[in-house]
Parts: sequence; structure tokens; C-alpha cells
Amino acid sequence: MASGSDVLERPAVPAETPPAAPARRWLVPALLVVGWVLSVVWRMWLARHIVLPIAHTDEDSYLNTARALTGGPGGFSSENDLLRRVGYPMLISPAFLGDRDFTDSYRLVQLINAMVNSALLPLAYLLGRRLLGLRRSYALLGAVVAATLPATAFYSSVAMIDTVMAPLVVAWLLAVHRWIERPGPLAAATTGLLVGAFHLLHSRGLVIVAVHAGLVLLLLFRRRITPVAVLAALLPVLAMALVNEAGIHYLGDKVYLLGSTPGGGTVAAVASGPGVVRVGAAVATQLWYLVVITFGMAGVAWAAAVKELWRPRRGDATRWTMGVALVVSVGVASGASVILAGITEKPLDAIYGRYVQMLAPFWLLVGLGVLLTAERRVLLRRAAVAVALLVAGGALIAVRLAYVASRGHTLRYGGFGAPDLMALTGGWREMRPVVGSLIGIGAVLLLVAVVQVPRLRLPILGALVVVNMFTMQVIDQRLVLPMAASTAPTPRVADLGVRPGERVWASTGVHYILRFNLSHQVTWTDVRWFREQPPAAAQVVFTRWAPGQPDDWDGTRYGFVRLGGNARQHWAAWRRA
Repeated sequence: MASGSDVLERPAVPAETPPAAPARRWLVPALLVVGWVLSVVWRMWLARHIVLPIAHTDEDSYLNTARALTGGPGGFSSENDLLRRVGYPMLISPAFLGDRDFTDSYRLVQLINAMVNSALLPLAYLLGRRLLGLRRSYALLGAVVAATLPATAFYSSVAMIDTVMAPLVVAWLLAVHRWIERPGPLAAATTGLLVGAFHLLHSRGLVIVAVHAGLVLLLLFRRRITPVAVLAALLPVLAMALVNEAGIHYLGDKVYLLGSTPGGGTVAAVASGPGVVRVGAAVATQLWYLVVITFGMAGVAWAAAVKELWRPRRGDATRWTMGVALVVSVGVASGASVILAGITEKPLDAIYGRYVQMLAPFWLLVGLGVLLTAERRVLLRRAAVAVALLVAGGALIAVRLAYVASRGHTLRYGGFGAPDLMALTGGWREMRPVVGSLIGIGAVLLLVAVVQVPRLRLPILGALVVVNMFTMQVIDQRLVLPMAASTAPTPRVADLGVRPGERVWASTGVHYILRFNLSHQVTWTDVRWFREQPPAAAQVVFTRWAPGQPDDWDGTRYGFVRLGGNARQHWAAWRRA
């Protein structure tokens, strides 16, 4: 074991290392390139079942916007005016260049996702080496653990912004560390550019922007940066905000928004004692979730990070970086809980982990750094904090669920709220907080025990990779495959004879998921909606087909002939005679 305290508390002393041989100098970069390629291949294999969107309506919004950015038809978006962002549609828009079937474009989107998401591997390695001071073998295998974490890998299979966020978080915090360590306009501009990317990509970037602005002001107040560095740090953020507005202006009315803008509902959600308690419980649930899915390492990392803030031992760069990461973690969890409470009329989700998942790889790596370098006494104290968080969090969530149930309600637990937690706890229909806490506690105790034997450290990291990949396989079989099978309309629109150039409308009587996936196959026009009577301009319509039921749509009344469809899925295509 290393002497001293832990990876965050040990003073940073540059070690003198002999120059590496030319062959060995290229070994790590070669391994990272090979690892990145294998990571892309693995993600594409995980996406093999998904040929049409399964995460509605987010995917539909991004895909419609991306298509419109390339000059194609638009469509609806579930976003609202205040929180609208075009960064991710810009990223995937090349998939819609040229004339190709939607399924081909969707595969290209998944490839773009896999390539960007896999960038976490080299970034995690750099984090392990530069911020945590890990030896090469630990940093390499730790990076693989982070890159295979389900919270990281899951969203690369679908057209959702979350696929970009985890590598961006690690890149940004690396930039923050570099900036504090070596202040200068270039480092400031790099940090600002990454912050601007957050703003361009998603509304949760507002938290990052606020933290970045606070960091800049604090550094200026402490006279650690010059006014030139202030401009270098802030101008890229402004530039990215202008790019977002330019993209929205370019789209015009080709993409129409269906989302509700946060307003009075958001204030009302937190303007009372019960409202504050509900939001606070949601925040605590998200933070507990981070500890569980990182095998308890987030709890270990938080304990070490707080100690570093209180009694810095590893230099200002690490201290400031950890402080920024802690503030962002609480800020994102809080902001997401407040916004979601204000824009939905339904009860809050039992867990909505999407927004904090981007932080999981960073805290996992920091926790592993403590695990691999701290002396036994320090490590036991950090592990005790993680266990306490898991016990308190599990108890709080169990009480929360029981209280809501006693009042005749059930908190929602959707498929995309926390798929990794579902797989780890076997809670496919309901949240199992006690099981989650026990799994986290067991993982922490096992890891702490195993790392006491140095020769077992690399094998235990390899075991975590296996656990991650097995968890993804369980998610694939139990969640992804059934959803892909149930949300894909059959037969295909092209097989029914719907021809390019025809004006197509869809009835709101068709289940919204099938309606969206039918509409995606119509690549030449924006498929609008109607209720009962199709507009005069409609040449082809998708409607409800439910033989013997009152809401079965009879197109012959309006001069249409049925082309076919699927009575079991309750949809049919009709063409005007």
C-alpha cells in the first residue's frame, strides 16, 4: 500500500522516471486506440436490436431536428422555447445527408454515438494519470471500468444527448485541473469552450455555466487569473450560446415545439414545505443512485473530495477541481429535480437518474484512485462514509416509497429512469432501495478487502469490467430487446406501397410510439397529425385499426382505400382513392 493518506491527500511530488524505450513509449497510445475501436464495436453490437427509436419522445425530437438541419423535412419536438438546444442534432445531422432509408440513418447515428461515447476511454486514462496520479496499469484498467459502466454505455444505442455527456464531463474537469495548475488564456479558452458545449447540448448545461462563471469570478477575486483570461474563459461560452440561437433561427418553423415552458409550476413545486421535502427526497435519491451504480466508489470519492477541500494536501489544482465537481453534482441533481417537478402534472419519478449519470464515471475513477493508493486506515474511513450514505439513502428512499404508497399513489419507475439499477437489483417493476444499498455495501466491503492484496488489484478491476458488461447484457435482454420488438411497427411503410412524394398524415388514434415510428419511415415529408377527419391535402394516412371496437377508423367514409397494416398493433395505412 502507498504510504501517506490517499490519492487526494498525498502531496503531489513529481517522480523522476527513466526515459521510456521507443517501443514502450507507443504502447499505451496503441492500447488506447485499440481499446477505443473495441469499445465502438461493443456499443454497436449492443445496438444491434434497435432499428427504430425506443426512447420516446426525446429521440424523436433530436432526430426530427437533425433531419431539418440538413435541409430535410422537420417535425415536432418535445422541447420548449426556454430550454431548447440544437447541439446534439448538429452532431448527428450528417447521418441524414443524402437519400437513404431511416433505418440506415439511424444506424449512422448509433455509430456517431459509439465513437463519441467511447472517447471516455482515453479521457478516463488521462484523468487517472494526471489528476489521480495512478500508475499506467491501474489507469488503463480503471479507464476500461469507467468506459464500460452502464451509466456511460447504455445511451450510445439510442439517439439521446446522454451519450455525449459523460466524456464531456471528464474532458471539462481535466481542463479545469489544467487551467488551475497552469493558468493562461489558452487553458481558460479550452475550459470555456467545453462549458459552452454543455450549454449547446442540453439545459443541464446551465448548471455547468453557472459553476463556471462562479469559478471565473472566484479566481479573479483571488488574483489567480488576469482579465485577459477572464475574457478567454467567458467568450467561448457566449459564442456557443450564439451558435445555439443561430441554429434555432435557421430551423425557423420547420420544427414545432410541443413542450411546456417551466414557469409558475416550477415555483409552486418548491414554494411549500411539502414541495421542498419532495424535491429534497428526489435529490437524495439521485445521489444515492450514483453511489450504488459505482460500486460504492462515489461515496468513497465524495469523502476524499470533502477532506481535500477542508485540508488540501495535493495542491490547488486538485482541490479546486474536486470542489467544482462536488458543486456540479449537487447542482445537477437539484436542478433536474426542480425542473422535472415543475413541468409535469404527474407524480415525480421514483428515480430519474439520466441527468446525474454523466457524473458517474468521474466519481467512479476518483473512488478507484482512493481505493488503489490510500493506506488502510484512511481507506476504511472513506469506505465507512460510503456505507453510511448507502444505509441512510436506502432507508430514506424506502420510507419515501412507503409514505407515497400509504396515500394511494405509486411513484413512476420508467424504463429509462435507471436501467442499470433495475438490472443490478432485479427491480424491473418497482424500485428496491434496500437491495440496492446491500449491493453497494457488499461491493465496497469486497473491494476494500481485495485491494489489501496488491497482486489482486488488477484482477478485481478486471472483475468490475466483467460485471459492467454482464449488466449491459441483462439490460439488453430484459429491457432493450422487448422494447425494440414492441415498438417497431410491422410491416414496414415501404412494404405497403407508400411512395416517396406522397403527403402523409397520422391519426392521434394510433398509439404515440407506433405513430412516431411509422412517421420516421416517411423521410420525404413532415408527418402531421389529425384526429378524426383527415385534411384535404392528405394522400396517405396512418389510423387506428381495431376491428369490432368503437374507435376503429373506417377510411371508406372519407374516400380512402386500406393498404394494409397490423390489427394486433392497432394501426393501418390508407390511401385516398
